[in-house]
Amino acid sequence: IVITEQPVSAAVPAGHSFSLRCRAEGRTALRYQWFCQRQSLCQQIPGATQQDLPITAQQSQLYTCRVSDLHRNCVFSNWVKVEVHQCVARGLPPQLWQGEPVIVLNPSEQRLEVGRPLRLRCAAMGVPAPSYQWYRNGNLLEHQKRKTLWVAQAQLSDSGTYLCCASNSRGQHWSSAVDVLVGE
Repeated sequence: IVITEQPVSAAVPAGHSFSLRCRAEGRTALRYQWFCQRQSLCQQIPGATQQDLPITAQQSQLYTCRVSDLHRNCVFSNWVKVEVHQCVARGLPPQLWQGEPVIVLNPSEQRLEVGRPLRLRCAAMGVPAPSYQWYRNGNLLEHQKRKTLWVAQAQLSDSGTYLCCASNSRGQHWSSAVDVLVGE
């Protein structure tokens, strides 16, 4: 059994409906069974025996699909996360949203002393789930590729204007620019 299409992670607003997809090929007829993980418990989803798993997002969860054949061989898809944003501003996502990144949390301006931690946060919805890249003064920050930019001990050189870019296969979206001032 070979999985030819893995499901993809997603970041969506609460109540959004979409489907996770899994496709496989094998020598005999294949059966599909979806599972979800809640509070570290893996549970079979009753009746979820199709290649596509329709979801109306209520809470963040992990999902996987087991594909088995008539000889009791089986393989599991990659685990994927469906991240649910509970408090999304009205009007987001746009009505004709196709899964392109939409920023739902912009970073906020910071003023801090040298040696204090710097933490900027950004979050976006998207299907597939967006990846993140941070920039300072228009320059790419090589190792800052998460929702939260973290500098344990800020230096004067960390002052500047910060932006976050959220991107996926459907496009990219930039956060608002924020100023960070690190001083004595």
